[in-house]
Amino acid sequence: MAQREDYYKQLGVQRTASADEIRKAYRRLARKHHPDVNPGDKAAEEKFKQISEAYDVLSDPKKREVYDKFGAYSETMRDAAEQGAGRGGFDFGGFDWSVFTGGAGGATGAGQQSGGGSFRDIFSDLFSGSRTSAQGAARAQRGADIEIPLALSFEDAINGLTTNIAVARNEICSTCRGTGESGGVQITCPTCQGTGKVSSGGGFLRFDQSCPDCQGTGKRRPPCTTCGGRGAAPKSESVKVRIPAGVDTGSRVRVAGKGHAGLRGGPPGDLFIVTNVAPHRIFTRKGDNIHCTIPVTLPEAALGAKIEVPTVTGKAQLRIPPGTQSGQVFRLRERGAPSLRSATRGDQYVEVKIVLPKIIDEDSKELLRQFARRNTDNPRREFGLE
Repeated sequence: MAQREDYYKQLGVQRTASADEIRKAYRRLARKHHPDVNPGDKAAEEKFKQISEAYDVLSDPKKREVYDKFGAYSETMRDAAEQGAGRGGFDFGGFDWSVFTGGAGGATGAGQQSGGGSFRDIFSDLFSGSRTSAQGAARAQRGADIEIPLALSFEDAINGLTTNIAVARNEICSTCRGTGESGGVQITCPTCQGTGKVSSGGGFLRFDQSCPDCQGTGKRRPPCTTCGGRGAAPKSESVKVRIPAGVDTGSRVRVAGKGHAGLRGGPPGDLFIVTNVAPHRIFTRKGDNIHCTIPVTLPEAALGAKIEVPTVTGKAQLRIPPGTQSGQVFRLRERGAPSLRSATRGDQYVEVKIVLPKIIDEDSKELLRQFARRNTDNPRREFGLE
């Protein structure tokens, strides 16, 4: 038999790869190249055959040992693999269906012994719709969650508020109490035609599962005329919501049990309020900290002063030390936004901006000239500009 391409290269792993790494590589490639995912794509089908053949060998310790010894997949390797694992390598043209049905066959046993998992395990993970999940779906189902955006002012986000929000949600049908059925004689289930089973999947990965409408019995009562068999009916409701202090844009406030109604007795989903906070004309928020810029006069910056500054909790005094430069930043501890994670507030950072006075008369100009003659320091000299 002609030698094949390097199996490690096919799966994109090193020759020292562990069984788990090989299994993960195969799972990733199988999802991408599976024929059901790429209907009619011959290149994808051929690639799937190649990676399946590679995984069949490399997932079996005995086959892999022989492959590593001979360096290629050959008749010699096949003979050694049959002696060690019971059946030869994976050949897609003569596919061993026992890996799915659980029947006799070396490929199934070898795959389970390797620690990498059999093909049946792989495909059970890759494609949903198994019997177990279908039976679970036929039982009670939790209702879907609802998300509603809420616009808030900066002040409301900082201080919190309680408000009423109109919510359009599905409520348990008052006629059928959520069963989706009306009273009367049972009829043949139209979904499964009385078989109690429906098929899902495609290609050779096709599964029968319990019918979700009749729960596998093949019989059901006529659907409820009020809700059309859904078990729930639309309802508009005003829900009181408490927005905690300190929310920011993107915060999610959960209101338990105010989502859509559950099916067949399942619990309702939750309501999530997603906040969008408007900007403020003075304050800028960064996390739990508040930032602002405050103007100061030239004498205040030069001589020092105590000034009042606005904060989200009211006025606060800020000491400006003598010689303060424009752009300096001062911190007011715990004058920021409330934290949603702890009882400690953020801080407020105040940047000062020196504002020059308007020169309105000649006396003021002369005072500035005298100041310039007495203070000859040139700030540009420090930067080598003079």
